Amino acid sequence: MRFAIFSDIYANLEAFEAVVADARQRRCTQFVCLGDVVGYNANPRECIERVRELGCPVVKGNHDEEATLSASSERFNELAERAIQWTRDTLTEEDKEWLRSLPLQRQVHGFTIVHATLDTPGGWGYVFNNLDAVASFTYQRTAVCFFGHTHLPTVFIRDQGVRQERTGHVHIEPATKYFINAGSVGQPRDGNWRAAYCIYDVENNLVELLRVKYDLATAQEKIAKAGLPQLLAERLAMGR
Repeated sequence: MRFAIFSDIYANLEAFEAVVADARQRRCTQFVCLGDVVGYNANPRECIERVRELGCPVVKGNHDEEATLSASSERFNELAERAIQWTRDTLTEEDKEWLRSLPLQRQVHGFTIVHATLDTPGGWGYVFNNLDAVASFTYQRTAVCFFGHTHLPTVFIRDQGVRQERTGHVHIEPATKYFINAGSVGQPRDGNWRAAYCIYDVENNLVELLRVKYDLATAQEKIAKAGLPQLLAERLAMGR
C-alpha cells in the first residue's frame, strides 16, 4: 500500500492538483492530509472540495481553525491575517463546518498523523530541531508519525538518541521511531518553490520525500485577481 501524504496546501489549487497527479503516476492508492487546506492562496473552496473528493484522512491545521472563527485570535502576523480574513469571507458555512469537524490527530493504517506536535496538538507549536522533536516522540505510540506546520521537509529519528536528517529516502528500521515532516504543498519555505509531499510505501518500509513543479504563474495571477497581498504571490516563487 502506497500513501501520498501532504500538508499545508494553503488554497494553492495548482500545486495541489500537481501533487495528486504525480502521486497517482507513482501508483499511490491512498491519500492523507496533514492540515492547513486553506490560507494564503486564492482557491480555498476548491481545495476543500478536492480534499473531500479524495475521501482521505485529514487532521486540522491552525489556518483551518482560524478560518472558522468569527474574528481574529491575534495569533497571526498581518500578512497571514489579511489572507485568513479573505478566506473567512470566501468560505461557505458548510466549508467552515467541515474544517471545524477535523480532529487534531489520528492513526491511519498503523502510523500517526498530526499537523503540529503530538504533545500539544492544539497549541500549534513548531518542531524545528531535535529538542523540539523530543516532546512529540514522548507521545508517539507508533513507529512513524507524519506532521507539517513548519513548511520544511525533514526527518527526525529516535533510536539511541534523536537526530535530524534531510534526505529524499528514509528506510523505516525496527526499534526506531520517525517523526517526518512532509513539507508544504502550497507555500514551501526551504528556498525551493516546488510543491512538497511524501510517499509512504508501507510494505517496503520506505518513505520518499518528493518535489513537484506546478503552474506557478497561474497561482500568482489568482492571488492578484483576488486582491490578496502581492507579497503572497512573490514569496511563492522564492520558496520562502
